[in-house]
Amino acid sequence: MTLELPTTPTSVIGLRREREVLTVALQTNRHVVLEGPPGTGKSTLLRSIAADVGQEVVFVEGNAELTPARLIGQYDPAAVMVDGYVPGSFTDGPLLTAMRGSGLLYLEELNRIPEETLNVLITVLTEGEITVPRLGHVRATAGFRLIAAMNPFDAIGTARVGQAIADRMCRVVLGYQDAAGERAIVGAVTGATPQPIGLAVRLVRATREHRDVRMGSSVRGAIDLVLLLDGLLRMRGGAGLSADGARETTRDAMHAALSGRIRIIEGVERTPEAVLDEILDDVWPEDTPPPEPEPDTGPRDEQPSDGLGKGEGLPSETAGTDSTSALRRDRRSGGSRRQTGRREMQARHESFDEVSPQVGELDEDAFAAVMAENPDAAAALLVDMATATDRDLRAAARRLASRVFIQVGRVGRSPRRGTRRLVYNRRADGDLDLDRTLDRWTGSWPPATEDLVTRTWTGHRRAVCLLVDTSGSMSGLAVAIAAVAAAGVVLAADDKLEASVLTFADRVQVLQRQGQRRAPDDLIGQLVSLRGHGVTDVAEALRSARRELLSAVADERIVLLLSDCLHTSGDAPESALAGIDRLHVLYPLPTAEAEEAARALAARGDGSALPVRTLTDIGPALTKLLG
Repeated sequence: MTLELPTTPTSVIGLRREREVLTVALQTNRHVVLEGPPGTGKSTLLRSIAADVGQEVVFVEGNAELTPARLIGQYDPAAVMVDGYVPGSFTDGPLLTAMRGSGLLYLEELNRIPEETLNVLITVLTEGEITVPRLGHVRATAGFRLIAAMNPFDAIGTARVGQAIADRMCRVVLGYQDAAGERAIVGAVTGATPQPIGLAVRLVRATREHRDVRMGSSVRGAIDLVLLLDGLLRMRGGAGLSADGARETTRDAMHAALSGRIRIIEGVERTPEAVLDEILDDVWPEDTPPPEPEPDTGPRDEQPSDGLGKGEGLPSETAGTDSTSALRRDRRSGGSRRQTGRREMQARHESFDEVSPQVGELDEDAFAAVMAENPDAAAALLVDMATATDRDLRAAARRLASRVFIQVGRVGRSPRRGTRRLVYNRRADGDLDLDRTLDRWTGSWPPATEDLVTRTWTGHRRAVCLLVDTSGSMSGLAVAIAAVAAAGVVLAADDKLEASVLTFADRVQVLQRQGQRRAPDDLIGQLVSLRGHGVTDVAEALRSARRELLSAVADERIVLLLSDCLHTSGDAPESALAGIDRLHVLYPLPTAEAEEAARALAARGDGSALPVRTLTDIGPALTKLLG
């Protein structure tokens, strides 16, 4: 018996392409792993295909307790005592049940299953058979297929699936539906009116784009939010979202439905509730009417099927088109990332079509050619592609950026070695340097602590904190310069130089803490994906850098600030220099105003200010400042 699947499968919202691939994979006798976060619709998709052909599906939940015996089956001790080790005393596990019954074995959470259990599957996947001690040889019937599912973004309790298993399976990645698809799913499950559905979907999708969120909510969060919101409004006597207090009710429902579903980026000291409040303020500002539902932009060729409520996962892209949501800017200070559509990148970069001739494609050879001809233009293009609305292109660009910027960041790395030397600082120890103090003195008496300059001997131990401005003024080549600078600082770190990396706009985010080591490619990948929009608080960034440096055991604590130094919020930057031995400033793509501000701030910090106009300027600048 062979598995015959229909050529025109029953539609599932937002998963048409994935369903077609899975259908053909099963028709051609392939085993498949479905990959995507929880709520992607993996089991819904499989149930739909199995229902079309009346095929049995044997479900197994993968976890650390799934032993080989529980997967394969085992002898019943009581039956063995009576009849001995005969086939009738053996109880089939899910694997043998599916193998004997021409069924589909569905293994959920593949990457949570112990390696010894997965190894049982190697011969089954290759030869379609297994040998069980005392029971003998069992061969699968023709309709047997293994379908596995896994969430690649959950790092707790998971392990990497071995190559022996991965090499024997096809892989289908499921992605988020577009907004219209998610509204259709929520509407099919809740039966609610368009306005609360549209609001819930907008809030949930915003959690996936927020700069402080590692993993946003699935469409299940939107479903729960609509149901909770409807119940709370009725309980509180409100007449829909236009009632008094409806916004506060939405806030309560949002906290309950979404706070447990989102994951904050490690190192960000914010609660899920605080992030959700910020998202609500952006989507539905205070003292304004509730947002109107967004109209669907065109006809859909996919309709709801039974069992909806899943069906979302990784961000999906619209092939060859840019919707209004493709260019997302935060309307408040410090908003979420801005993503770039293909049309905008075509307008910005003349080489874009060569590097990415098709949706989801990045031609590394073409990029290398552009890099050889014009490194700055190539770097700016790579940074824009790293925030593309095209999910596959975005992922490929971030991987490439990690390699390229790390390679460039190695240039000029030659830290000096030598004996202890006399340095100037603003700590309350050492000998007072009267001349330098008078140069800095503002005339007020008694002099402020930060105006005192002392001299002391220092050895090799230094701690450096790289502060990267990610406000609205930093984009394109400026972000590439920042990434290369971060790579250079991280690569230069050793037992004599301890490094941390922080980014800032109106708030500060820690990418690497002092005393910790993070893989450079991981750090660079996150850095190129960041976009800040709004005000710039340089003083708060300097205070955060000081707190990082205080944890280091070092003779000298240095802040390397990569910014135009034009603060638009908070205190004056020079008021936050206390506790920092030296402040160096790299100001990218310098303007006259930025150069003046950078030189003045560096002088107050007993450091140097250097312009960085191209990628090739970064290596020599870091060598001069940190060597």
